Parts: sequence; C-alpha cells; structure tokens
Amino acid sequence: MTLTQKEDTRLKVPVEIVDYDPEWPVLFEKEKNRILSVIGKKVIAVEHVGSTSVPGLGAKPIVDIMVGIRRLSDAQDCIKPLESIGYEYVPEYEASIPERRYFHRGPHIPNKHYHLHMVEHNSDFWTRHLLFRDHLRTHACTASEYCELKKQLAAKHRSNREAYTEAKTSFIESALSKALSQQMNRPTTSLHTDYTKPKQQNHPKQKPRGRGEGCVSS
Repeated sequence: MTLTQKEDTRLKVPVEIVDYDPEWPVLFEKEKNRILSVIGKKVIAVEHVGSTSVPGLGAKPIVDIMVGIRRLSDAQDCIKPLESIGYEYVPEYEASIPERRYFHRGPHIPNKHYHLHMVEHNSDFWTRHLLFRDHLRTHACTASEYCELKKQLAAKHRSNREAYTEAKTSFIESALSKALSQQMNRPTTSLHTDYTKPKQQNHPKQKPRGRGEGCVSS
C-alpha cells in the first residue's frame, strides 16, 4: 500500500496511552450531532467504538466514531459534507480494508482528534467492533488486561503505529472468540443506544479475521 506523505507523517506520530477521560463520551455525542447535521439522511446509526468508548479504559486520546450507512457507495456523497465540518477523507487504507471509508479530524486540535469509520450497517466490520466494545464494557478483567497490554506495546513500539496495532491482534481475536462463544450461550437481548453504561448487545456469529484491521481500537 502506497501512503501519501501526509499519511506517512501521521503514522510516525508517537503512540501514547493516557488514562481514561470521562470527557470522551461527551465529545463523541457532540461530534455525532455535528456529523448527523450534514449527512444524517445517509446514516442509519452512529456508534462510539475503540478504547475511548469503554469506561475506565486507558487509550490513545482519539475518539473513534463508526457510521453505519445502507450501501458503501453512499459514502461518496458524504465526502464533501464531512469536509465542510473539518474531516479529511483518506482513501489509502482501502487497499487493505476495502469495506471501510476512513475520515479523520485533528490531531492539531487539542483533545479533539477523531477517526471516522464509515461502513455498511450490520456488516462484518460493524458487528465485530460493537461486539469487541461491548465485551470490554462488560468484562472488567479483560479490559484491564487489554489496557496493560497496550501500555507495554506503546512503550515498545512508540514510534511505529503499525507494529503497535499488529501486536494487539492476537488479544483482540481471542477476546472476540470468547465473546462470540458467550453470545451463543445466552438468551437474546435487545440492542441499546447508551454509549456510557456497559450493557450486553447481540451480534450475528462472524468468521474471525486476521491482522489488526479486524478492529480499530485506540
């Protein structure tokens, strides 16, 4: 995959894990409203994902936002409106993650660095990310282990974001496998829209995938 000079510069930004900030879900809600104000007609749902969506979990200070649309082709009509509120469309990653359209805002704005992942609603990408998020929200020990792992990896791969992301893959896949197994053995529950309180959520069984591209997590 060939990256632009600007994208290559972003990859060289040092990896830093900070303590959980209760402002993160507040920032998500505000940004969600900004996003819906310009592309709401194309959107089915907006979810806070990544480590900043898990109460108490340390993370890179980046708010990951997942936007669900009906068809991936609808993303083309969202580029200009999102640019009008400060987002940059970055197509380079589509070679490795073709089912996602990626946008970002920041990091030059203090504590306002956002990654926007636009995918088809209820796609594999969508369900895996919600499943991993909800598993961490409802399993404190797993979330604690994940936090410690990220701190260790951030210290080891401080100047290599790709290596940091890749090194988390086995943990993420293991957690997803456990979450899927537990899901199959529990009664069906309803979907929820509370972004701060941990609750269970159902997702269809998915085939595990490799590499860090399986889940985005700060």
